[in-house]
Parts: sequence; structure tokens; C-alpha cells
Amino acid sequence: MICTGDNQRQIQAIAEEVGLQLKHKARELANSVEGYTQGEWVLADYGDLVIHIFTPKSRAYYDLERLWRGAKNVAIPPE
Repeated sequence: MICTGDNQRQIQAIAEEVGLQLKHKARELANSVEGYTQGEWVLADYGDLVIHIFTPKSRAYYDLERLWRGAKNVAIPPE
């Protein structure tokens, strides 16, 4: 999953909320979380799910969508 936050605090809040939701609803804990303190690009590894949370500038620079443009889209079913 790739998403964008407007600033460091928002990026950290997104990372925290994703972590809480996965912990409580899916009983999943992150294998590792990197970049949380800096807040430019947080990467959270949940095994089968990897979450990238970028500032707009970092997202444009790394352009992960370009790297994965040929990948298959996977729909996430509603609860």
C-alpha cells in the first residue's frame, strides 16, 4: 500500500493508526517499521503487506508506482 501524508505528524499518525487497526482487527504486528522518527517515508513491513507512507516530495522522488506499474491490482474486500 502506498499513501501520502502532508507532514511528519500526519505521516506518523497514519502509521500509528494502521498499526493499531492491524493489531486489533487482524492480530497482526509489524515485522519492522523504518523511518518513523524522520517522517519523510515510513515503511511498515507486515509480511504479506508492506505499507509506504510518504511526504508528497518523497513520493514524487521515489515514484514507486512507476516501479510497480506492471503489477497485478488486488482488490481488498470490504468487511
